[in-house]
Amino acid sequence: MKKFMFCLSAVALAGAASAQVKWDLPTGYSANSFQTQNVQQFATEVDQLTGGKLKITLHPGGSLYKANEIKRAVQTGQVPSAEFILSGAANENPLFGVDSIPFLATSYADAKRLYQAAKPAQDKLLASQGIKVLFSVPWPGQSLYSLKPVNTPADFAGTKMRAYNPATTRIAQLLKAQPVTIQLAELGQALATGGVQNFLTSSASGVESKLHEQVKYFYPVSAWLPRNATVVSQKAFDALDKTTQDAVLRAAAAAEARGWATSEKLDGEYIKELGAKGMTIAAPSDAIKKELAAIGETMTAEWLKTAGAEGQAVIDAYRKP
Repeated sequence: MKKFMFCLSAVALAGAASAQVKWDLPTGYSANSFQTQNVQQFATEVDQLTGGKLKITLHPGGSLYKANEIKRAVQTGQVPSAEFILSGAANENPLFGVDSIPFLATSYADAKRLYQAAKPAQDKLLASQGIKVLFSVPWPGQSLYSLKPVNTPADFAGTKMRAYNPATTRIAQLLKAQPVTIQLAELGQALATGGVQNFLTSSASGVESKLHEQVKYFYPVSAWLPRNATVVSQKAFDALDKTTQDAVLRAAAAAEARGWATSEKLDGEYIKELGAKGMTIAAPSDAIKKELAAIGETMTAEWLKTAGAEGQAVIDAYRKP
């Protein structure tokens, strides 16, 4: 009798396990980031829409995998879903870095057009790696911070400009500034010791790092708006029944629309906050705008040399009237 009851219990448990699917979803970003909060809301809505059939557990702050390991973890089937910054994979394929070409798309409207132009090629590339994109949301644009007013391109010459990746190093070189490699966590100390005089980072980083305490000038140039992607392995998605798949896609579409709106709203709020805390918020001069646009053309041409025909097709689609 006991054996019979045990078998019944085992069958019941197996039935419950097959009825409910659980996904872990790692991200490298902190729990208080708007990106992470948006993904959490997506997970909550999936739970509601599927009546608890699909449970997604978010693991923020690199707690499950380090940020640079997350994409690979999905590819290799270690985890079914994840969020990561697309341009972080640009060393694999230049197509992943199109949204981080400086001064190519410098507004949310332009960033959306570039996203739509790049989406078919990026989706195809990720599909070849067994990955399905659920939704993609931009960070606020990278803007210019400076200890002193910057009115002409000559004002950059010889200054120490923070660099944190190949693109920011190249921008500094083209502005005739001296690139200095400094991570965000070390920026405060570098400013205090004169190790850096200007740099590009988002309005969000400016608020979170309290940059108003050391930097007085902010120019909203929105050099690029890099996007995060929330993805699932195609294998995990295909294992869901059609009703659950549809629920995931519905929640994903809502998360993408919400994420873009939130990012743009927060950018405006962060810039206002920096101004309220004493920073001078000023539009870049025409001379600066012209110089930055020229840098954009140079760096787009350099990117196209590595991205080939597929990259050219994305840029052509973006620039199509």
